[in-house]
Amino acid sequence: MKIRIVQDFLRSGGTERQTLLLAHAFQAAGHDTALVLFRPGGALFPRLGNLPHKILQPFDTRQNWFAPGLVRTLRAAAPDIIVCMGAMANCCAGHLQKKLPRALVSGTMRGGKPLPWLIRRSLPHLDHIVANSAEASEVLQRDHGVHPDRVSVIHNALVFPPQTDTTRNHALRTQHGAAPETVVLLCVGMFRPEKNQRALIELAATLPKTLDWQLWFVGEGIARPACMELGQRLGLGDRLRFLGFQTDPAPLYRAADLAVLASKAESLSNFLIEAQAHGLPVVAADARGVSECIQPGVTGEVVPAGDIPAHRAALLPYIEDAALRARAGAAAVLFARQAFEPTRQARAYLDLFEKLRK
Repeated sequence: MKIRIVQDFLRSGGTERQTLLLAHAFQAAGHDTALVLFRPGGALFPRLGNLPHKILQPFDTRQNWFAPGLVRTLRAAAPDIIVCMGAMANCCAGHLQKKLPRALVSGTMRGGKPLPWLIRRSLPHLDHIVANSAEASEVLQRDHGVHPDRVSVIHNALVFPPQTDTTRNHALRTQHGAAPETVVLLCVGMFRPEKNQRALIELAATLPKTLDWQLWFVGEGIARPACMELGQRLGLGDRLRFLGFQTDPAPLYRAADLAVLASKAESLSNFLIEAQAHGLPVVAADARGVSECIQPGVTGEVVPAGDIPAHRAALLPYIEDAALRARAGAAAVLFARQAFEPTRQARAYLDLFEKLRK
C-alpha cells in the first residue's frame, strides 16, 4: 500500500511519537510510506531517520494550521491510504476525503479535549476513524453520531520499548539528589493546563514531611513556570525536580519508583503505558482512557479526577510499602509489554486498512 501520514509539526508530544512509530513500522513492513508535515523542525524532527517526508511551509511560519499545497501534494502522491494524526491534520481530514475520493482517509481521535468545530465538520465525510481507547470511540458514537462500523479502537503502542537491562539507575537518582531509600514519583508530559501538573504539586504539599519522597516532572510547556512558582510557594523546595524535555525518558523510568498522573484530558496515556512497561506502578486520576491502560488494583490505582484526598489515600500505601510497589511493578511489566506491543499495534492498523480497501 501507498500510505501518507499527515501531521502538522513534530513537537515533543505523544501523538507525534506515535506518528513516527507507525510510519517507521509501515515502512519496515514494506509499504510505500511518507510523512506530510505542515511545519519544519520540532523536537522530534531528528528522529525521522530515513523516512521520506514533505514539508509544506517553505520556512517555519510558526502557524500550526498553515498547510499550503496540502491537497496538491497528496494528489500528486496518489496514496491508497491517508492517515491524519493530531488535531490540525484532522481538521483537514474531511476536506481531503472530498478532494481525494479515491484515497481511503482515516481520521484519528487521540486526545481528551472537546473536538474543534473543523474536526466535527470532518467526521461525516471520513471513510473511517481510529480511536485510541474504547472511551474515545464511545464519545465519537454518542456525542458526534459516528456509526460504530466507521470507528475502530487501536490502542497506542509502546514508543520506548523497555530495555532488557532493568537495573535501577542509581547514578541518575544520585544526580538529582535522591537517596537509595527515597521514593521517586515521576510524571512525564508536556506542561499544558489540561495535563494538570499543578494538582500533583498541590497533592505533594499534603504528603507527610516525615516520608522520604521526591516528585520529578519531565517536559516543557506553557504551564511549567506557574508550576515551578507554585512549588516554591507551597514550600516544597528540593522535593520537586523539573527535568525539562527528554528525547528518551527510559533512563528516568529506571530511576523512579512510581508513576503519577492528574491529567484532566487524556484519550490513552502514553506515559502510563511506558512507565508500567519499565516496572513502575501507577496512581492516576480517572481521565478518559486511563482505566484502559492500567489494571486497577493490580498494576496501580485509578482515583476520581480532582479528588486530592482520594488521590493522597491511594498514593500513600505505595510510598510507604516497598513490597507493594514491587508486586504492582512486576504485574505492570507483564501487562504493558503484552497489551501495547508496538509490532502488534502497527499490524492492527495495516490489517484495518487492507480490510477497508476490499
